[in-house]
Amino acid sequence: MSIQAYQNNSVETASPGELTLMLYNGCLKFIKLAKKAVDNEDFEAKNRNIQKAQNIIRELMITIDPNASVSQEILPIYEFINHRLMDANIYNDARMLGEALELVTEFRDTWKEVLRQTRQLQHGQGGNA
Repeated sequence: MSIQAYQNNSVETASPGELTLMLYNGCLKFIKLAKKAVDNEDFEAKNRNIQKAQNIIRELMITIDPNASVSQEILPIYEFINHRLMDANIYNDARMLGEALELVTEFRDTWKEVLRQTRQLQHGQGGNA
């Protein structure tokens, strides 16, 4: 099986929670690549990777459940991240990319913990103690 086929299969068989985790991980990857590109003064790569990260943040923004109480707290943070990415792109600012990276990392780590606890609740009721 090729890497591309494996990746396609992973996405096609992932739960919504796992897809969200993949989005966070992808966003982190693109921000890190953009930061490296700023350091190397590769402005084309910086722009391309920041745009990919922004696309992911926008996807997360439009898929958030507006009826969930937590969405009122999360949405402004997503908007802030998106603006930091935009400003980092305009000003070639690695520090702003670092701020966005920290926030997305916090979201990703929190989401990973939620998935772990959910799996534990679903599969951990067997009582193997």
